[in-house]
Amino acid sequence: MKQISLIDKAFILKKTPLFETLDLDLLLTISDKMDLLSFKEGEKIFSINQEAQKMYILVEGRVGIYNKAKELIAEVIPEDFFGEEAIFNERPRAYEACCLAESRLLSLSRTYLLSILSECPAVAISLLEIYAAHTDFRTRGSQK
Repeated sequence: MKQISLIDKAFILKKTPLFETLDLDLLLTISDKMDLLSFKEGEKIFSINQEAQKMYILVEGRVGIYNKAKELIAEVIPEDFFGEEAIFNERPRAYEACCLAESRLLSLSRTYLLSILSECPAVAISLLEIYAAHTDFRTRGSQK
């Protein structure tokens, strides 16, 4: 697996909606805490009901998100992130993530993500803005 330099990781983070507002010094600090993972086509990243300890950013490849009925409900594209919601609600994964093509991802542990959010309000605000943009009034009310 070809490694990615610290600066390359930082530039990947800069392209993601979650981290785009941060300056390079902070991105380098976050990048240093991220692991680069490789998966083959068809390989699972995580399963439904698995304990959530990491979130992921897709560097290259394609990842499918599947519900309990094994239906494809979303496709993750490079520079997008997934897996963070189970970290926040402290519940097992509600969906499965599987590679649709050979893929490389950056992972960030729950501990580091929560630390980043507490030290960088800009990341927390970005996360809230992303969720608010994708959650309408009716969806919020039906999730009780």
